[in-house]
Parts: sequence; C-alpha cells; structure tokens
Amino acid sequence: MATFKRRKAKSNVTQFPKILRLNKNVERVGYRNEDVLTPPVCRRRGVYLLPNAFTTAALFCGFYAIVMSMNLRFDQASIAIFVAMVLDSLDGRVARLTNTQTEFGAQYDSLSDMVSFGAAPALVVYEWSLRGMGKLGWLAAFVYCAGGALRLARFNTNITVVDRRYFQGLPSPAAAALVAGFVWLMDDLGFRGTSLSWAAWAITLYAGLTMVSNVPFYSFKDINLRKPMPFIASFLVVLALVTIFSDPSKVLFGLFVLYGLSGFGIYFWRWFKGKPISIV
Repeated sequence: MATFKRRKAKSNVTQFPKILRLNKNVERVGYRNEDVLTPPVCRRRGVYLLPNAFTTAALFCGFYAIVMSMNLRFDQASIAIFVAMVLDSLDGRVARLTNTQTEFGAQYDSLSDMVSFGAAPALVVYEWSLRGMGKLGWLAAFVYCAGGALRLARFNTNITVVDRRYFQGLPSPAAAALVAGFVWLMDDLGFRGTSLSWAAWAITLYAGLTMVSNVPFYSFKDINLRKPMPFIASFLVVLALVTIFSDPSKVLFGLFVLYGLSGFGIYFWRWFKGKPISIV
C-alpha cells in the first residue's frame, strides 16, 4: 500500500510572523504579549453640561405643555411652548460661544424640538379644539406632527447645502408659535375651542404643510450681534420688549403670523426678479 508523506503543520512563526515580531518589540518596552492582541480601549466620551441643560429645559417645557393640555390649562400649555422657543434659541448660541458643539448636542436638540415643537403643539390644539371634529381633527394634528418630524430630519441632512440666510420651509419653532399663539390668544379672549374648530384646523394644516415646503423664510443668521451697534438699536430692543409684555398673546401671535406669511413674499419676490427660487 502506497504511503504518502504528511504535510507538516506550519509553525506559528510562519503563520503569524508580524504578530510575533510585534510581540518581541513590545516585550522590549515592558508590555505583555496578550496586551497586543486585545483591541484598544476607547476613551470615554462625555457631554457638555451647559448647552445640554438648556436643551433639557426646553424638552421639559414641551412635556409640561402636554401635561397642562391634558389638565385643560391651555394658557399655561401655550406659554410653556413659547418658553421652549426661547430656550431652544439659546442652547446653540451657548454651545458656539463656549466652543462646546458636539454631534450629541445636535441630535439631542433635534429630539427635544420634536417634542416641544412637534408633538406638544399638535396635542394642545387637538385637546383645545380639534377633538370635536372627529377624524378630520386628529388627522390635521397628525399632519402637523409629521410635518415637524420631516422638517427636522430635512434640516439635519441639508444643513450644509442650504443658503445660511434662509430656512427651507417654515421653521418648527415658528410653526409651533402659530398654533400655540392662536390657542393662547383665543383662550385669553374667552373663546371656546369648539367654536373655532375650523379656524384651528386651517392654521394647524397651514403650519404643518408649510414646514415641509420649499418656501424660503429669513433666518436672521447673518446678523452679527458681536459687532457694535448704534445706540438707537438698544432703545428699539427696549421698545420691542415693552410692546411684547404689554399684551404678549396678541403681540406674539401677530408677529408670528407676519413671519409665517413672509416666506411667500420672499418666494414671489425672488420669482418676480428672476432669481433662483430654490435656496439649496
């Protein structure tokens, strides 16, 4: 019977020459061999407290608005949404001023905005007025909520290709101000939500659909607050604050109605001048 020579198994030196050479070099500097074969341990990454504290406060305001709407305290629910707007405008500026911008903060801010400016206004207006409309009511609230989610997702993906001076579609805080401002104003004037169902339905749909449109809205991001301003500017700021605090529900709702319509003015003005309508 013929016999065949068995192939000898290759030694570890021939199979893993690079690892052994690496191990010999490591032994010279005092490390163990098994340390080389284990994957490197990543350093723990922390989060910055200050800007995320503002984001958490805005998230709390959105949650508080939902709770107050369930308790039929619609004035407090609307005010909480406006407070969330102020806090949302501060967290990004604080992160830039303190050089604490992180990807975690950007994602956390989007999730907070979804609660404060997406779910909360939809639930507030539904509890206040749209509940009595049946299917049409909750569908309008859902269109607004879905529009807010799509608006935030598109903003995160198109942030590097959109003209910095404009927003692509109505920003979600302004849409929330339209809906919550209408609820706050009508509740302040003593109107019941059931008597204004169709008006609330139209405003909710308008805000939801405009968020996912391509209509450009001025972003005010090209205003540099670090540059010195004329003295009259400080007086105008004081005058604006006095005007707002004299009757906040009427003044704020009026301002955001004008802003909510300004995008279409910019849209048709660019079209009339022959400029590109798209800001991407």
